[in-house]
This record gives sequence, structure tokens and C-alpha cells, in this order.
Amino acid sequence: MITLLKRLKMSEWIQAFVSLVFIVVQVWLDLKLPEYMSQITTLVQNPGSEMGAIWLVGGKMLVCALGSLLSAVVVGFFSARIAASFSQRIRSLLFSKVNDFSMEEINRFSTDSLITRSTNDITQVQLLITMGLQMLIKAPIMVVWAMTKIIGKGMEWSIATGVTLGIMLAVIGLVMIFVMPKYKKMQTLTDNLNRVTRESLTGLRVVRAYNANDYQEDKFEAANGELTATQLYTNRGMAVMMPTMTVLMSGLNLAIYFIGALLINEAGVMERMTLFSNMVVFSSYATQVIMSFIMLVMIFTMLPRASVSAKRINEVLETEPAILDGQRTKGIDGMEGEIEFKNVSFQYPGASDYVLEDINFTAKKGETVAFIGSTGCGKSTLIGLIPRFYDATEGEIFVDGINVKEYDQEALHNKIGYVPQKAVLFRGTVSTNVGYGENGNLKPVHREIKSAIDIAQGSEFVEKMEGQYDADISQGGNNISGGQKQRLAIARAVCRKPEMYIFDDSFSALDYKTDRILRSALKKETGGVTCLLVAQRISSIMDADQIIVLDEGRVVGKGTHKELLNTCDVYMEIAKTQLDKEEMIS
Repeated sequence: MITLLKRLKMSEWIQAFVSLVFIVVQVWLDLKLPEYMSQITTLVQNPGSEMGAIWLVGGKMLVCALGSLLSAVVVGFFSARIAASFSQRIRSLLFSKVNDFSMEEINRFSTDSLITRSTNDITQVQLLITMGLQMLIKAPIMVVWAMTKIIGKGMEWSIATGVTLGIMLAVIGLVMIFVMPKYKKMQTLTDNLNRVTRESLTGLRVVRAYNANDYQEDKFEAANGELTATQLYTNRGMAVMMPTMTVLMSGLNLAIYFIGALLINEAGVMERMTLFSNMVVFSSYATQVIMSFIMLVMIFTMLPRASVSAKRINEVLETEPAILDGQRTKGIDGMEGEIEFKNVSFQYPGASDYVLEDINFTAKKGETVAFIGSTGCGKSTLIGLIPRFYDATEGEIFVDGINVKEYDQEALHNKIGYVPQKAVLFRGTVSTNVGYGENGNLKPVHREIKSAIDIAQGSEFVEKMEGQYDADISQGGNNISGGQKQRLAIARAVCRKPEMYIFDDSFSALDYKTDRILRSALKKETGGVTCLLVAQRISSIMDADQIIVLDEGRVVGKGTHKELLNTCDVYMEIAKTQLDKEEMIS
């Protein structure tokens, strides 16, 4: 928690200091009230007292009470302001940090956990700051100051107060011992509940198609039940505290008055008035001491969970991305669009086996290089190394003659038009999705967006949509078909006008006719641009300048379509399953 609070700005520390000043003022005013009560008690018991004197003391009490109220309002305002601005900044820092993460860090934390840390965890810290400034600082000041006021007022009363405080501390300690571990577990269980919920919502069509509603409900109930049981355990533990505090406070008041009654009964006539006045004052101060401990108990109910949340937030903020920026923004002149793999091998973090081994090839400017192979052979992993979604474990990858690790990531990404295997669209319009991102800080104009959609063979369906190029696209593009999503994703890459294209099986949802027309348009409009293409259909890559065949992470064939038919058994086997004899001969 302390590590996280170090991120408070100077202005927020100043506001906290101002709050501290008002807290001291509030405590001083609260502690003046028993003194005025003592004076009123003395005046009432004195037969010669004037009513005006009693009204004067009563007026001072009223001013103190109003001053205490005003101080509490000011402290509440500043604490809420500090907590809100701090949580806003931490949330922004988390989002920015996660945006810099490679897939290695994303997978390490998991998407569900990162969502929880950005929302629920920050909320826990925000609540603690809001309540902490009002109670956590006030309570100790109140306890110490009140204790100095009651010292010397009566040994018997002091012993009763000390015994009560000892019992109270023992109860708090026992509850913390049993409850703290559950608080640490609670945030992990919240992550799990988020994961199950996201799975059910994102896979809703599959759930319904397989009549798995009951199965998913059982999974949710199990996750929800475990979280609920843990929350109930912690709440029951904390629920013991408040009744215990109330009983102890009431018991202390009873003990003070019982001891006072005995002392007054045994005292002389002249001492009784002083004892009675001291008893009233001591009772008020002792009540404030106990109330301060009750405030601390309220903070203790929040502190364990907020501490766990702060630790989880710090884990993200202190994680250094595995993929670091280089300094280069440009490649070697004359080598624009050239990609080269030299002895590249890769294994996922924590995995025992290599996914790719000893990959070597060169894609010259303007060439189309295709990758084909069985499912799981590493095709998507290979092309994902170029934009540095992961870094190669061994070997080197060059873009425009420069190692990708030497590039500033923004500059590297601006060279690439990437279309993932699963088309991703964002909530907005057709235009905002196609013109997404930036390339050299230049936003595409409407004419360029329209041209890119036309090349991707999307004009026909876009112009039939309500609003056409400004038609709404829902989150994930759920209001259009899979093929339409792919075409808009391809249009996004075309609109960027990059040095090279990476198509990760990006034509799988298109019919053969649209596929053929789209590729022809791409070849015509994007001539001279390097194209890396992952495909499952040989018919889609027969015209490629170079076809690389992968099998279990290794290159087992390299060449044109005709060359591979004669030299590569793996390619021949794939061709036999997809092409007829005439197509293979031609």
C-alpha cells in the first residue's frame, strides 16, 4: 500500500496536509466539549450560579460542535477529491502499462485479472483513501489526546479503561489472524468469476448451440458460490467486531459510573462535587477513546482487502515489458519492404518445446511469400514475430535491413498492414474502423477509406447499410457477418498504405469468387508492396513468388507451386486433398 501511495502528487499531499490540519482542529473541538460539560455540571450544582453563565458555556459548546461539523465537511471534501484523482491517475497508468505489454505479460496476468485490477482493485484502494483520511488519521490523534486528558482524573477509572482497551485489541487481533488470509483469496476469486462470465458471454452462440446453458450456469454457480462463501466468512468475522465494540463501550460507561458511585459514596461532602464532575468528564473522554477504536475497526475491515488490491496493482505497474523499444525509426535506404529471417527459433515462455526451429527465408520488396502447413505447425506464430508480438528466442529478424529489436515499435508497426486470423472490429462506424490507428500521424480522408473498402470488395454491402460509410459497427462487429468483418479488416490494412502486408489466414471466411476478385484487386492496387500470406487453401497461394511449407515448426519446403509439387512431399499431400489432377498438372 505504501509503495502505491508514493505515486500521490505533491498537490495531493498538500491537500492531505490541509486535511490533517482540519482533523486536528476537529479533534481539539471535540475534546473541548467535555470540558464545557464539566463547567455546566459545576454551575448547575452551585446554588449561586447565574443562568447567563450557563447559557454562555452552552453557547461555546454549540460553537465547538458547529466548528467540528465544518471541519468534518472540509476533511470529507479533500479526502474524496484526493481519492478520486488518485484512482483516475492509477487507472490511466494501468491502462497505459497494459498497452505496452507484449503477449507474454498479457498471458501471464490473464485478461480477466487485468480487468479486475483496473476496476475492482482500484475501487478498494479509493475507498480506503477516502475513509482513511477521515478515520485512520483522526482516530490515533483522538486516542492519544483523549488519554492525556483523562490521566490523573482517577486511577480506578483508568484501570477500567485500560482493561477494556486490552480486550478490544485482543478481539481485533484474533479477527485479523483468521480473516486476513481470506481477503487475500477474495480478489483471485473475483478474477475467476470474471473469467467464467466472459467465457459465457463471448461463447454464447456455442453455449446455446450445444444446449450447455445448465453446464455454464453450474460453472458460474461454483465460482459465484466460492466467492460468496469467502465473502460471508470475512463479513461474519468483521460482524463480530461492531457488537463487541458496542458491548465494551457500554460496559466501560457502566463501570465508570459504578466506580464513580462507590467513590462518591465514600467521599466527603466537599469532594463529591469534584468527583462527580470528573466522572462526567472521564466518561465523555473514555467514550471518545472507544469510538476512536471503533473507527479504527472500520478501517481494519477495509485495510486487508485494499492492501491485497494495492499489491496486485503494483505487480502490474512494476512489471517491465519483455519487449523494449529500440531507437531506429527508418530502415536502410533501398531495402524498403524487405523481410529476412536468419536462423530464427521460438518457444513460448514457460514451454519446454520449440514452436519454430531454424527458420530462414528472405522476402524481397514486392514479393508475395506464402506459408502453408498443417494446423499447429507455427505459421501464425512465425508472422507474429515480425511486428514483435513476441521476440524470437534465437536468431534474428530483419525488416528493411534492420533487426526488428532495434526499431522503435511505433515506427515498426507503421510499416506493417496487419490482418489477424480473427478479424477484430471496434465499436464505432465503418469509417472509424477502416481508418483505425495512424500511420506517420496522418489520418486517412474519406476518399482513401472508400477506396480501401472498394479494393477489399466491401463497397457493395457497406453501401446497403444504413448510414453507409458512417454506419454503426457494434463491439466486435457482431452486427455484420464474418466475411464482412474480414473484408473491413483487410480494408483497414489497405487504407494504411504500408510497406508490407501480413495476412494471417485472413481470407478464410470469403467465398472462392470474392477471394479471387479481392486478391486480384490487391495485386493491382498494391503492386510493389511485400506481402506475407498464411493460408490453408493452395488455390489461394498458387501464384505466390515463394511458398514456404512448415511441418512441426520446421521449413520442409521452399519454392514456387510447381517446384514444391516435385520436391516437397508435405506440400504434395496437401495438394492431393485440395486440387484435382488437372490443377496439379497446370
